[in-house]
Amino acid sequence: MSTVEADVSRTKAWVMAARPQTLPAAAAPVIVGTALAVHEGVFAPLPALFAFVGAALIQVGTNFANDYYDAIKGADTDDREGFTRVTQSGLIAPSQVKRATIVTFALAILSGTYLVSVGGLPILVIGLVSVLCGWAYTGGPYPLGYHGLGDLFVFVFFGIIAVMGTFYVQAVAVAPVGAFPTTIPPGTVTLEAFIASLPIAAISTAIIVVNNVRDKETDEVAGKRTLAVRLGYRWSRVEYVALFALAYLVPVWLWLDGGFGLGVLAPLVTVPYAAVLARTLCTRTDGEALNPALEGTGKLLAMYAVLFAAGVVIV
Repeated sequence: MSTVEADVSRTKAWVMAARPQTLPAAAAPVIVGTALAVHEGVFAPLPALFAFVGAALIQVGTNFANDYYDAIKGADTDDREGFTRVTQSGLIAPSQVKRATIVTFALAILSGTYLVSVGGLPILVIGLVSVLCGWAYTGGPYPLGYHGLGDLFVFVFFGIIAVMGTFYVQAVAVAPVGAFPTTIPPGTVTLEAFIASLPIAAISTAIIVVNNVRDKETDEVAGKRTLAVRLGYRWSRVEYVALFALAYLVPVWLWLDGGFGLGVLAPLVTVPYAAVLARTLCTRTDGEALNPALEGTGKLLAMYAVLFAAGVVIV
């Protein structure tokens, strides 16, 4: 038994595999989408709750899949500077992590049946594609994360679709359309929801950028062609800063557009913290600095989402 195995209990190992520190990426879009629903007068608590449950299960399922597939494909090694992976370190058998992946995604689909009954065919399609892409991030014949598509996946599914989907299921729940609509009812997919999704998409993607910059050298050796491997350090840093710039321009745009009050600018108070994180990524590549920066970017996402949601609700 290794030192790592001896020091970690079974329960703690499963918590490590689930990576609860990534849950802000699941909660943030639901918080913002729900705030937008309140702003538009279409708040529906039960669809909002199930949207979070589904998003959290997809996030955890994706984490399990990453842990399993990165280990069996050799991307996770002893040289990796990131947090402990339970499959690679031997804490949990690969077969058990794979089984947990399948069960978690199955639960996500099961919990989504209520949302499908409310949101109809659009939610059915989005839900199934989200689960498929969560598995295909590191699994399947063409793993997205191994071909430089991980950033795009996160931006679209944990940002745009998650926020707009959360707003959609609440708006359609209060619309006079009946159960299981087969088309998108008017007023349930809006430009405002799309614009409001962009900061969450941007900061969620920034989390992946930190992770991939930290792992660039080991990923390159393992043949994992993440976007950081393809772009190199310089342009990955440009991507990170550009994502933050997008996140902080959106509240200003929403305020100047006239549909939201001054409160929508509340996320701007986190700019100094974002600047500290950006400075770290732009000057360091080691895990000692980037592991805290990774956690910090997750905290920034949570703070931004709460402040943005509060500002959206305050008319």
